[in-house]
Amino acid sequence: MIKETSLASCLFLGVFGPGPAHAHMTGGEKHLHYDWSVKPPEEVRIAAVHAPPGSGVDAGSRPPQALPFLSFAPGVTVRWDRLFLYVGSNGMPLHNMMVGITNWQQQVPLPQDYSGENTWRIPRNPVPAAQPAMIKGRFLRGAIALAVNGIPIFNPQNNRGEISQEIGELDPWGGHCGRADDYHYHVTPLHLQEVVGKGMPVAYALDGYPVYGLTEPDGSSAGPLDECHGHESATGYHYHGADAYPYVFAGFHGEVVEREGQVDPQPRASAVRPAGQPLRGAKITGFETVEGNGYRLSYEVNSDKRSVLYRMEADGKISFEFQNGREGTGSQVYTRKSGGGGAGDPQSGRDAGPKPGTPPTTGVPGAGKVEGFVLTSPVVDGGGTYPVEYTGDGAGISPPLSWKGVPAGTQSLVLVMHHLDPGGKIKIYWTLHGIAPGVSGLEKNNRDTGTPGLNTIKNLAGYAPPHSKGPGPKNYVLTLYALSEVPKFDGSVGPVAPAVLFEAMKGHILAGADLKVVYSREGAVVDRPAPYN
Repeated sequence: MIKETSLASCLFLGVFGPGPAHAHMTGGEKHLHYDWSVKPPEEVRIAAVHAPPGSGVDAGSRPPQALPFLSFAPGVTVRWDRLFLYVGSNGMPLHNMMVGITNWQQQVPLPQDYSGENTWRIPRNPVPAAQPAMIKGRFLRGAIALAVNGIPIFNPQNNRGEISQEIGELDPWGGHCGRADDYHYHVTPLHLQEVVGKGMPVAYALDGYPVYGLTEPDGSSAGPLDECHGHESATGYHYHGADAYPYVFAGFHGEVVEREGQVDPQPRASAVRPAGQPLRGAKITGFETVEGNGYRLSYEVNSDKRSVLYRMEADGKISFEFQNGREGTGSQVYTRKSGGGGAGDPQSGRDAGPKPGTPPTTGVPGAGKVEGFVLTSPVVDGGGTYPVEYTGDGAGISPPLSWKGVPAGTQSLVLVMHHLDPGGKIKIYWTLHGIAPGVSGLEKNNRDTGTPGLNTIKNLAGYAPPHSKGPGPKNYVLTLYALSEVPKFDGSVGPVAPAVLFEAMKGHILAGADLKVVYSREGAVVDRPAPYN
């Protein structure tokens, strides 16, 4: 049964109830706006002028790029360091979706996990490219920009080179779902201007430059535009969206890295089921939230009314019920797999990006050795067997450690524990920074020394005890880094992610000391489900 959804549950599910779209003509082209039938609450709207509650961050230290994204808090999260803005969301916009699409490949909007290490990364200090990278026939995989409501924006061309807006693939808000059931736009979401205000951008290109609507920030008509569909202004370079092609922008004015047909890096969407096929004659007629943490997408095929009802179950599974009209009904249950869209996924296009939970592509920072700088433990020798007490099969507490020979000039120490799995993925079990250079060790189950950062096992602060899958020996490395200065995170709120910590350490590592240990689950007594992988 359909129920009216409260504002709080709308924020949780990421969808506001359906509201009408309307159009007006501008320069002979149709321009769609969204008529917000449910306005964002005042506490959400004022987030643009106040630091997040409890963040401890002075509003003056917040980068200006964060302001339009904070208009969509708490559904959109923002953190930053001196180089990048990191934007997270569940990939579900606060407006209705999919209605009106007539060229449909049977995908439906599913929440995505754009969080932790799998967030969108916007350069805070974009650099003009020596030669613009034009996007026509190029960058056909993955996103080229991020809307300020946390929804990715793809090339106006689909992966086949067709212009999505002109062949019935998009809803009135300029979006549809990719092969991983990931909702994204293929046009500039001009309707967001009504939410953030005319002085704010509605998106940021992945090169770091803002994308405004049809007018300048002061409300005046847009000036002459260059080949990228942007121009310089008193506040710097920016792009403008459009009612007609290129709809977003025509090329990257700033530097980007192209890898396998997309901007790199960018987060991955997570597919739960095989990609759909085109359904001839189908038109999507409705999309709504349903009681029990679910959604219903309604459509017609040659006047035959049909629907897809799907729910996010408590055990992490997603159940689908297919009401196929005269053809009967069907059902299927899927389990979300870690990683992202399947290999070779050209529509979602994120399979070349980092998987959730992975550290930077450079991995754990390397460090030279200094004679006499050593890391040891009273409970395990280098290359020895890691005691069960410090794993997920035991008490799961951090081990005691000691060190000596800290190099002269050291201002801070950082501890990192990592493991390289058989697939080549680096897992970070422990980061501890802010250790004073005069400290010579840690007690077991340390709670008093240093500041814990996030691990990539559960994306939580503190020590994640190893609990590797399957029998056989697994190698883990604890590394103590001596730094020439205390890491600076430039406005990051809360525990820092490994990527942020490693970036802050660059250029300041004097030396490193390793302690390698081995753990095998053979013969281990396991009396509870394994909490970590």
